Amino acid sequence: MNKHRKSKKVHLRNALFVVLATIMACFGTIGTGGGEIEAISQVGSRGAEVRAIQQKLKERGLFKSDITGYYGEITRKAVLAFQKQKGISQTGIAGPITLKALGISIGTVPAATQANISLLARIISAEARGEPYVGQVAVGAVILNRIEHPSFPDTLSGVIYQNGAFTAVTDGQFNQPVASSAYNAARDALNGWDPTGGCIYYYNPAKTSNKFIRSRQVVTVIGSHRFCL
Repeated sequence: MNKHRKSKKVHLRNALFVVLATIMACFGTIGTGGGEIEAISQVGSRGAEVRAIQQKLKERGLFKSDITGYYGEITRKAVLAFQKQKGISQTGIAGPITLKALGISIGTVPAATQANISLLARIISAEARGEPYVGQVAVGAVILNRIEHPSFPDTLSGVIYQNGAFTAVTDGQFNQPVASSAYNAARDALNGWDPTGGCIYYYNPAKTSNKFIRSRQVVTVIGSHRFCL
């Protein structure tokens, strides 16, 4: 083989490696010795998972800012510091290995199957009957946000039937006929509509004096409900 052909093959091989590395970087990092391939939360991410990451890092004294649910540069640096402490590949990305080390177990929002729509619609109807349609969707969204939050059960039924979570389950309203609008609201929530912006609590100030729920940060008010973080 002449030098010209050999050189072309070397250049081609190097070019293919660069392309492969770029593709893999889009999905995670190319680490060794415990690196993380799948990127879960990284710079630009938002939501309940990011808030959980920030809270866990704050408890360890690594995150010294407000918990916002936005994965910015401060969060990335805190994640890097945590990864260094734990001997995890230092990527600044909170992938499965980092989440596990932080003690975060995140559930997955269920699919919009008929069974899930029916179950979610029942609790929406019981909790938000008479509320504007967007308020019904918002109640459904809170329930789904709880599935993704480490402080709550990681299944739809687990969240709904969690002891003491919803008065409508214990006072019998849950077993009342379901409002027709609740089915559409459940479907919209399961398909990703979240009018609350990631909230995990809501309450009606006219119906509760609970100090804990009233201490939560209110993000938005829809109908009679205040939606909180």
